[in-house]
Amino acid sequence: MERPFSGGIVEFGISLPGRGPLAKPDQVLTMAARADALGYASIFVTDHVVLPASMARSVYPYSTTRQLPGGAAQDYLEPLALLGTLARATRRARLGTSVLVVPYRHPLVTAKMLATLDRLSGGRIILGAGVGWLREEFEALGAPPFEERGAVTDEYLACMRQTWTTDPVTFRGRYVSVSAVHALPKPVQPNGIPVWIGGHTDAAVRRAARLGDGWHPIILRPPGLLLPEAYATRVRQLEAWAKEAGRDPESITLTVRVPMEVRPKRMKAPAGERPLFQGTAEDVIHDIRLYADLGVTHFVWDPTHQDMPSVLDNLERFVHDVATRVGKARARDDRSVVAGAASTGRTAGGLARDGRGSARPSNRRTLDQQRKSKRKRTR
Repeated sequence: MERPFSGGIVEFGISLPGRGPLAKPDQVLTMAARADALGYASIFVTDHVVLPASMARSVYPYSTTRQLPGGAAQDYLEPLALLGTLARATRRARLGTSVLVVPYRHPLVTAKMLATLDRLSGGRIILGAGVGWLREEFEALGAPPFEERGAVTDEYLACMRQTWTTDPVTFRGRYVSVSAVHALPKPVQPNGIPVWIGGHTDAAVRRAARLGDGWHPIILRPPGLLLPEAYATRVRQLEAWAKEAGRDPESITLTVRVPMEVRPKRMKAPAGERPLFQGTAEDVIHDIRLYADLGVTHFVWDPTHQDMPSVLDNLERFVHDVATRVGKARARDDRSVVAGAASTGRTAGGLARDGRGSARPSNRRTLDQQRKSKRKRTR
């Protein structure tokens, strides 16, 4: 099936569970194949190499308990090895990391593996990049000092970009240096693999502004809730910092990763305040529009269920009850979008890959005007 819900300037992807009861090879492959067949635009995997038995010195940044859900003694699939399998199990969806902890691996090795994956997948790889948070994991891996992880990430990313775009490769840095080596093959994507910078902090947003092809925060998980008003503030900061760095802010793709659940209409709503992106189809459409109006063009969904039938049902319900309707609504609102494209399975607005991890209209100017208009309304 052609992607049924690109919707002009909005795409949807999923994040596969890398750990826990659903992180079994057959289940992960089933989820990925189903998402690809349904037309999801991207499939992401997460990263940890080891988890310490005691995390007395570290706190998990995306939980109110500050503890890693499920504890440390659980299987955790290695993301780059998993992407190699996904490259053969899928045909169309972009494949990426959300996020790869950049300081854990030598940049030449990472660049080589990602370039190979890009070849195996036909140019579908996105590098979601993060600095890491788990001090004990840095120490166990013999990675560069935890306190220097930001500077290390910046330099490793620069080395990887050099590796993808030049031959022979020469790079001189504080943490890595290499002189006149061949690192082949290069990625299929002519400008190298797009880099989406993860994180919600000042440092992360500055890094996205300086170095990223996209900004890729997890939202609605404390302390980085990034509710619409806070997200809009961060977008304004990103744009200002991008201009300071001499970059066009419109070249940076805005994304979010967030838990999503479309509940059947007959299901009784749970007590209490409804979490964003969890509710009826109408609720989820409303929430998508909140962030799309801030310039978000790519939503990545985390599963909220812990059993396979429910996860697969939710993937299908989103496509049938939400995605096609979002596409139709945008076809009505934006005259540059071909009406009805979402429901016919055609890509709306003549979307074409731009090498940065987004599907964009072949009329690039039209999309930029739409994004600028949406961002201005938040100021």
